Amino acid sequence: MAFGWIDEQAELRRRAGLVRTLRPRPADSPLLDLASNDYLGLAHHPEVAEGAAGAARTWGGGSTGSRLVTGTTELHTELERELAEFCGSEAALVFSSGYAANLAAVTTLGPHGSLIVSDALNHASLIDGCRLARGATQVVGHADPDAVRKALGTHEGPAVVVSDSVFSVDGDAAPLAALAEACRERGAGLLVDDAHGLGVLGDGGRGAPYAAGLRGADDVVVTATLSKSLGSQGGAVLGPTRVIDHLVNAARTFIFDTGLAPAAAGAALAALRLLRREPERAVRAREVAAELHARLTAAGLEAVRPDAAVVSVRAPSPEGAVRWAADCRTAGLAVGCFRPPSVPDGISRLRLTARADLSGAEIERAVQVIGETRP
Repeated sequence: MAFGWIDEQAELRRRAGLVRTLRPRPADSPLLDLASNDYLGLAHHPEVAEGAAGAARTWGGGSTGSRLVTGTTELHTELERELAEFCGSEAALVFSSGYAANLAAVTTLGPHGSLIVSDALNHASLIDGCRLARGATQVVGHADPDAVRKALGTHEGPAVVVSDSVFSVDGDAAPLAALAEACRERGAGLLVDDAHGLGVLGDGGRGAPYAAGLRGADDVVVTATLSKSLGSQGGAVLGPTRVIDHLVNAARTFIFDTGLAPAAAGAALAALRLLRREPERAVRAREVAAELHARLTAAGLEAVRPDAAVVSVRAPSPEGAVRWAADCRTAGLAVGCFRPPSVPDGISRLRLTARADLSGAEIERAVQVIGETRP
């Protein structure tokens, strides 16, 4: 029977407690949301919603084609210009998703004959980029600049080091300044995925590379998403103009993909402008994360100290994590549930989002529910 092996795989997932299901949410969900990536609470902000609606009214529902044909509007270039200026980069290029941006950056900066050095806990999109790139990949220990040095020392040609800025599972930050130093010793480039840093870290939320003193560096390229702190959808690559020009000419996920919908571009641009006016949102997101961590650990839970806005709470097993998350939902709290194969270390977790718009009462309620429902 065609695809008969799928049933075998489904049974194996069921036995291991790893079945994933879609759960459509209503527009007016009563749940307290600590599961989304809406770090600054902007996804439903009236200015952001109007940014999307106004762009749709002006430019239509879709971009109508790839960026190199009809999919680039004046709105896209405006967003790219302001995003680059905000983050301190020479130029930016917007993609239909952060995943597409990461695939583009890794594959075009890791050509045949090059070495890609990748952190062991990098996001799946970076890992897939390494798999698709024609360069050779060496995976090194997590957040280990000395391991990066050792790997770079094995290769004489072009090289690029690839790392998340803030790792999405435990919320710990990469030692970007030390990684940049290791790269410069060998003339390698540094590619940083700042999906969980933009809007949270750096001066006014300008991101982890900015905070590490790497803004505008000609040997550093940054990828980002528009779907987390900026409350929209899409991704971007930021860096030297010559790198961005190279992506326009060589990145398959740019050349052959339909451009980002105008509504998403309009929403992201509105959110970016709002963040410039209200930089305290970034500070508040970090404060909420620190308070969540302090309260959870005080309650006897094993939580990882956050470096940005991700708070991770260890669970006893995949099945225990699923049950814990479900019990939280029943009690009115939405939390993320990370388990294999999404977590490379095999440790299941609840993943909490520290949103800038959470009140003290909501933080207290969240900690209470998590504590009362622990397996």
